[in-house]
Amino acid sequence: MPLLLFDLDNTLLPRDAAFRAWAQDFLSERDLPPGDVDWFVTLDGGGYVPRSTVLSAVRRRYGLDASSDDLLDHYRHGINSHIHCPPRHVEALRAARASGWTLGIVSNGGTGPQSEKILRTGLGPLVDGWVISEEADCVKPDPLIFEIAARRCGVSPTGDWAANTWMVGDHAPADIAGAELTGLRSVWLHHGRPWAEIGYRPTLKAAGLPEAVGQVLAARNAPSVRAGVRAGVPVRRRPAAQTRVVAASAGSAASGQAAVTALIGARSGVRPTASASEGSRAPVPVNAGAGGTGGPEAGVAVRNRSGELAVIVAEHNEAGANGAGTPVERPTALLPRADGPVRTRFAVPLEALPTAAAR
Repeated sequence: MPLLLFDLDNTLLPRDAAFRAWAQDFLSERDLPPGDVDWFVTLDGGGYVPRSTVLSAVRRRYGLDASSDDLLDHYRHGINSHIHCPPRHVEALRAARASGWTLGIVSNGGTGPQSEKILRTGLGPLVDGWVISEEADCVKPDPLIFEIAARRCGVSPTGDWAANTWMVGDHAPADIAGAELTGLRSVWLHHGRPWAEIGYRPTLKAAGLPEAVGQVLAARNAPSVRAGVRAGVPVRRRPAAQTRVVAASAGSAASGQAAVTALIGARSGVRPTASASEGSRAPVPVNAGAGGTGGPEAGVAVRNRSGELAVIVAEHNEAGANGAGTPVERPTALLPRADGPVRTRFAVPLEALPTAAAR
């Protein structure tokens, strides 16, 4: 089955816009110059400068007494409160689903913050699985993280799987180089930037996610529309031992750019139900192959653990007052490692999951 993988920040979600909104809030709360928001954005480097570096510079610039942990906590909750998945992106995912693609997310970053973004924005029920570098113990562009993503989506990373897989992302050294090293085709979201790398290039370029998905669907080997899909229903998964149910927002056999344009344009101004009403309690993917295994391949011990990660973050959010996500105790949860066959599960404090490396 063809597989379409997506980066999270600045691909599925407008992360930089959320960062700017948090910076504006930060300055306003402390009665600091509002024009300094551009200084924050430059320092942030699109999320690739370590959080410890950013927040230490902020503390020194303004002579703040707040600890690094307090600033990090303010940042994490602030940026995630502003994050959202644009309706056009949701429609693009549904168009890909209706055209027969399996969908997954591959994200570098901290387990807690990135999982929380997926839950808050309603992306969970729209994809088959996801992997985050911290819990997987490997980072894009390492080919292993793409293989883990494939398994969690129910696709065996063997045989010609790479020839049937695309990666969409905005960060060349992680997303496009990773696709190149893994043998995947790719779409680079240029966001108005020129291509600057010499040693590799994306298969295609696009200005934004809907255009990227349209290009993939229009590719010569794009699959036909799945039979029996229903319009306007978020994708939901049954428990592992049951048959997977797929629902999406198209009922015709149209595919490619024209179909995507029609599907996205029809409701571009309406926030989808999955994002608006389900929020952090949205259904999460629990993909499994026959007999509840981790995918179609026999004998492979790795299974889709995305749902378990979602449960961890949901419990973390509910530990604080008013759903703010601030732990009131030190609850722990079993967090699986996912960089190969079955690994030992280990307990970690929930509040310790987000790290300074989180975007």
